[in-house]
Amino acid sequence: MAKRPALPLVDDGAPVTRTLIERAYAQLRDDIVDGRLPPDEKLRVEHLKDRYGVSAGTLREAITRLVSDALVITEGQRGFRVAPIAAADLVDLTRLRVLIEIDALRQSIRAGGDAWRAQLQGAYDELSELEQPLRPDQAKNWEGLNIVFHEALLAGHESPWTLRLLRTLSRQSERYRRYAIKLPGSRRDVHAEHREIFESAMAGNELRAALALEAHIRGTADLVAQALSAAAVDGLAAA
Repeated sequence: MAKRPALPLVDDGAPVTRTLIERAYAQLRDDIVDGRLPPDEKLRVEHLKDRYGVSAGTLREAITRLVSDALVITEGQRGFRVAPIAAADLVDLTRLRVLIEIDALRQSIRAGGDAWRAQLQGAYDELSELEQPLRPDQAKNWEGLNIVFHEALLAGHESPWTLRLLRTLSRQSERYRRYAIKLPGSRRDVHAEHREIFESAMAGNELRAALALEAHIRGTADLVAQALSAAAVDGLAAA
């Protein structure tokens, strides 16, 4: 695996230290979400500090933040490892997201005016350009536009706490979305799903929009669960 570009090792003040931690955190998180650091892999600080070009202390701070994000788990005195990908975890995330996001969408459709429609149209147009078709090498760029689109759907009804909660759930689900995008042979048409949600919301059809959004959210969980189940069967057969 290629070494990450080295970060400057000068660390003579708190702002510099904070910047190093933020950059190491972002690089580690991206490597975990994209699978370059696979599930269950042990994170050996003394080895990884050279890969990311930071001190051991700085790297530990970054890893500690990932523990708070539930992307890394701590093993007592034995160090850290990447959190596993688990169907039960995604099912729980999906359940919460459906409960909160469907209600938020309904309220947004009821309260949204011309400015909301224009914002949603812009977000949808940008997303559409990147997902026809959606390619694995565009996953990171798509993820950003996907978040903007889903937030635009809910922007008609202002609720800062709802948005904060959904951003947290979305960040926790990102690794599963990347995993699903890379699954071979998937026939899922994500753009068609987004189009149905968008058109229903713009038409003010709450019920249709809510049903389409729920099916869309659950789609990733279903794909990942099937893939994990198949992998488990293959593992048993090879044992």
